[in-house]
Amino acid sequence: TGIGKCVAMDLARRNARTILACRSRERGQAAVEEIRAATGNPAVVLRLLDTGSLASVRAFARAVLREEPRLDVLVNNAGVSGLPFTITSEHLEQTFATNYLGPFLLTNLLLG
Repeated sequence: TGIGKCVAMDLARRNARTILACRSRERGQAAVEEIRAATGNPAVVLRLLDTGSLASVRAFARAVLREEPRLDVLVNNAGVSGLPFTITSEHLEQTFATNYLGPFLLTNLLLG
């Protein structure tokens, strides 16, 4: 939703292979279908990613590196705010993990 969806729409309009990295399969697939229909670009795909989980970040990065011949642009747009204080299963504060640690790790794992 929001800025991330707008960026994905613009990239797809430019005929880019566009990977939507979403926590929710249902919402992500709905966005994929909407973007494909609006742009005519069939190369819009969904991959599940929760930047609040370092295990999810590592699995996503492994899959991208295995499946994609190249990665030209990375847009780190995930973020949360206003959540109650929560500790993740990896013993990290949820907002810090989601907004900072996950995107930082993802970027570093995807750098060649």
